[in-house]
Amino acid sequence: MSELLRAQDRPLRVRKVHSLRTFIWLARGWSDFMEAPVVGLVHGAVMGAFGGLLMLMAWDHFWILAGALSGFLMVAPILSTGLYAVSRALLRGEPAGFEAVWAVWSSMDRRLVKFGLLLAALGTGWVMTSAALITLGVKPPVTTPTDFLLRVVLSPNPGFFEIWLLVGGVMAAPVFASSVVAIPLLVDRKVTVQRAVLTSWRAVAANPICLSTWAAIVMTLSLLGLGTLMFGLILVIPVLGHATWHAYRDLVVRETGGEAV
Repeated sequence: MSELLRAQDRPLRVRKVHSLRTFIWLARGWSDFMEAPVVGLVHGAVMGAFGGLLMLMAWDHFWILAGALSGFLMVAPILSTGLYAVSRALLRGEPAGFEAVWAVWSSMDRRLVKFGLLLAALGTGWVMTSAALITLGVKPPVTTPTDFLLRVVLSPNPGFFEIWLLVGGVMAAPVFASSVVAIPLLVDRKVTVQRAVLTSWRAVAANPICLSTWAAIVMTLSLLGLGTLMFGLILVIPVLGHATWHAYRDLVVRETGGEAV
């Protein structure tokens, strides 16, 4: 029995892919978005509205807002499960509307719920860490975006902003490595959360340059979305969501054959 349980949690085989595959994932993400634009726009609008609500609530407490928005990006992959379902439906030639999204969300899959709670906890941890760093490390208090720009980003005393970024990167890197293919894998196959996470780490280990490039692309587009007062997220979220599905399909071996590690 113990041997069977270990086999069930063993990571799946993954492929080594060229680092430029990231741009193919984006192109395919855009193609899927154009195939089901309404579903994508609704996802983007809902996430943009949620980000806007965070901004509105914490505008005068930017020490919270800076962490809340970056923590929001940690949770975004689990909120994109409907987009993965739409991409899967398009691949199978099935109806790719809101019925595909509803099928995923209404299932209340315990694995996805568990993963979502874990990401929410990690996001909350970063919000608290970011708030503590800014409130303890910056005087007078940071209360507005202008304060954050002048006293943290453009501080005449270099070092603090770099430390803030480094701590955020240290917390975000394992989240990215754990979720980059794990969530679409959970949507697509009946595997355990542990197996999905281990597979995601294995994909990163096999493709460090490719997935580092992908992380940079995701972060750049996400920051552009946030920098346009969330309006950019209306397009960024669906394209990245669909592209993440294609990254998973490229990286995780599904059938016998092909290069695998």
